[in-house]
Amino acid sequence: MNLKKLHTENKAVQTKILFSATEGKVISLQIASGEQLKEHLSKVPTLLVCVAGNAVYKDEKESVINLKSGDYVNIEPEVKHRIDAIEESNFLLIK
Repeated sequence: MNLKKLHTENKAVQTKILFSATEGKVISLQIASGEQLKEHLSKVPTLLVCVAGNAVYKDEKESVINLKSGDYVNIEPEVKHRIDAIEESNFLLIK
């Protein structure tokens, strides 16, 4: 299977749960080119892994991280953050 093929809707931001367990889950996230995952908080520590594309992660602690295939960010709980896609981008969110 391919992550891009999971996202069949014509939406700027799409998610799909890949795996769910008692203690956590893995989510596929796709953001269309030029679109944004709006600022929000995560309640638990989250690992954001860029699988494909080019995007910028920004948070309230003034972190600005360019993400390309293979790059990742550890997102702290309760820290406001957003992701701006420079080109169509696919991520794995591990919570």
